[in-house]
Amino acid sequence: MNTNTKNHAFKAIAIALTAVLFLFGSPLTTKANGGKKSPSITEAQVSVTYQGVSDNNLVFNVNYENLSGGKFWLIIKNDNGDVVYQQHFSDTHFAKTIYFQNTDTDINPTFVIRTGNNEVVRQFQVNKIITETTVVTGL
Repeated sequence: MNTNTKNHAFKAIAIALTAVLFLFGSPLTTKANGGKKSPSITEAQVSVTYQGVSDNNLVFNVNYENLSGGKFWLIIKNDNGDVVYQQHFSDTHFAKTIYFQNTDTDINPTFVIRTGNNEVVRQFQVNKIITETTVVTGL
């Protein structure tokens, strides 16, 4: 075999191997995270509601319809944006009651549901208004 033919054969084999790597390499990289895409969440799937005061605590309910059943994070931040609670879950019908100590100061909690790069944020402002009621009864 002459060197020109060897070079053409070597180039053909190299091109074929490169094509095989591209063909099979792409699906393998998408399966690197277990074949799961980061699920996207919508505003409608997340509900955070203020429930009032119970046993000297401010009560919030957090609900998330996790349609994919994948892992997600519940993150709660304080007025300064500091994370005060962070936990991951994978419940499909997630419901959690959150209690804040009822103090004399206003609070601004932020609730975040995060899946991968997607997140839904709910912010609240709880203002304390103290009222005084005077009842006069005639005798």
